[in-house]
Amino acid sequence: MAHSTADLRNFALVGHAGSGKTLLAESLLFEAGAIRAKGSVARGSTVCDFDLQERQLGHSLDAAIVHFRLGDCRVNLIDTPGYPDFLGRSLAALEAVDTAAVVVNAAAGVEPMTQRMMDFARDRGLARLLVVNKIDSRDAQPERVLAELREAFGRECLPLNLPCENGGSVVDCFFKPGAARPDFSDVAAAHTELIDQVVEVDEALMALYLEQGEELSPEQLHDPFEQALREGHLVPVCFVSAETGAGVAQLLEIIARLLPNPLEGNPPPFIKGEGASAERVRVTPDPDKHVIAHVFKVSIDPFVGKLGCFRVHQGTVAAGSQLFVGDARKPFKVAHLYRLQGKEHTEVPVAIPGDICAVAKVDELHVDAVLHDSHDEDHFHLQPIAYPPAMAGVAIEPERRGEEQKLSDALHKLLAEDPSVRVEHHPSLNETVLYGMGELHLKVLLERMGERYGVRCTTHPPSIPYRETITRPAEGHHRHKKQTGGAGQFGEVYLRVEPLERGRGFEFVDEVVGGAIPSQYIPAVEKGVRQVLAEGAIAGFPLQDVRVIVHDGKHHPVDSKEVAFVTAGRRAFLNAVKQAGPIVLEPVVRIEVTAPSAATGDITGDLATRRGRVSSNNTLAGQRARISALVPLAEIGDYQSRLKSLTGGEGTFTMDLSHYDPVPPRKQQELTQAWRRVEEE
Repeated sequence: MAHSTADLRNFALVGHAGSGKTLLAESLLFEAGAIRAKGSVARGSTVCDFDLQERQLGHSLDAAIVHFRLGDCRVNLIDTPGYPDFLGRSLAALEAVDTAAVVVNAAAGVEPMTQRMMDFARDRGLARLLVVNKIDSRDAQPERVLAELREAFGRECLPLNLPCENGGSVVDCFFKPGAARPDFSDVAAAHTELIDQVVEVDEALMALYLEQGEELSPEQLHDPFEQALREGHLVPVCFVSAETGAGVAQLLEIIARLLPNPLEGNPPPFIKGEGASAERVRVTPDPDKHVIAHVFKVSIDPFVGKLGCFRVHQGTVAAGSQLFVGDARKPFKVAHLYRLQGKEHTEVPVAIPGDICAVAKVDELHVDAVLHDSHDEDHFHLQPIAYPPAMAGVAIEPERRGEEQKLSDALHKLLAEDPSVRVEHHPSLNETVLYGMGELHLKVLLERMGERYGVRCTTHPPSIPYRETITRPAEGHHRHKKQTGGAGQFGEVYLRVEPLERGRGFEFVDEVVGGAIPSQYIPAVEKGVRQVLAEGAIAGFPLQDVRVIVHDGKHHPVDSKEVAFVTAGRRAFLNAVKQAGPIVLEPVVRIEVTAPSAATGDITGDLATRRGRVSSNNTLAGQRARISALVPLAEIGDYQSRLKSLTGGEGTFTMDLSHYDPVPPRKQQELTQAWRRVEEE
């Protein structure tokens, strides 16, 4: 059945683990008639949790895409993981939708992922909807949770309905205010507050409402309601129980009548170009313009191959279309176009602006790729997501010798699927380190490598990703002269080094004049310098935040070769670094701990023993506290288990890289001596 962009509703269920997102998706599918029976998370029979690992853990590990119809509306729903370890996959999924439906546990209230998702959706310009789930549970406190939401996210958080009959049902506060008595608050007061908030964005409607005292219909309020959602002037709150179905039918009505379609949502933040020259470009949901689509998820299955999921933002994609990936010169042909329902793929002939579809077996696809059918859009891309860096690492090697290539292939597949995965190889230590967002993330990745890709690994704690830098300017010089029976090697380099601001990386400047070093040998000098950058100069760690200025040298018309200037550049740089006050830097992470208030003293004391500096200690609702601190990464390898013991399992924490600081002098001495011993061996 044909549909238009105005008929589409795209939203994602996001929020903290345990808020009931997957069961809510199942209840919506069942209530809409898309499935015959409602599955169970405990039995592993839900549409969204179809992966074997998800069924075993009882939690979502990746974004799952489903769809259903509501009258003339076609709804695309993305169920996302709730554990902070899988935040990257959840953030990527939000690139495909117009609305973020943040699901909140009626017993737990505002949790770390609630805050993160609300902040990200606001910054990305998405409409936001708060869904308070589990209103029927014994520990539910919906009145307290609503107050928490308004305290955390502003007075614009207003209920569209209220629970009644002790969470057994809900009463409407917007479309047709009901007569049933809510468990708390007042329906008429909630209705009036909603109308007042909506009409504030439309002066003409406000005048009609205030001066003539007329009751406004939902149809009159539709356009200003959408504007209030786009501008963040209104964040609707609704109450449901995914377990019993209370409020689910009302939520479907809210989705169909109030959530923005792709024509009404804020335009996606597409940019043309890179760096300072990048400029914002407008992409419109017009089916007759050039195709522009964005890949937000990639999955790799041993049997299906690579499956790329994308949202069409402009133009029309049909089976047989020729599409380019980014600035690639060669297009690929869309052999088959799929709509997803969990693990099931249904072939469709065409996708219009707003549609979420998938293509299979296109190796060039990657997360964040832009698909287009004209070279005019070669340099279009979405404003990049600031993913939190993966800081929890484990050193890995294959159990069986000879499987190094197989391990490399498996790691490339993990990197393609998950934007929060990072892999580093440390040549000086011959160590491959897999980085993830936490212990659970790493556990899932290692199990996936073994079960799906057939590579089982042994693991051990990784070396800390120390870095080296310099503290003052210095000069360096080296003459490389080697004479053998035939032609010799000759190259001489004079250079100086200067420290850069922390985080600036590396700069190479050529100030050679008069042809002292011929221009064709300057890249060789830089190559030698970069060898030292990668391998380190004093402790075997990468060198950063340094400017290298090559200003003089000598060459020989016969004996000068590229290899000679590589060696001369390398040794001149080493000579300069040793005179430039070299130091070792250690990564310092920003850690945010949420725990019961009673454990605050124990937590801050423990952080102090780890060389931590507490920067803030805020009291939250529900006798909880949020503690922020800066701690060296080397000190928190066992922090997850330690926090569990300090808080009785009730504490959670997130961390991301803050900056690099010099290590204590004794630690630097240990690191340099250990490297010298390795070099001597």
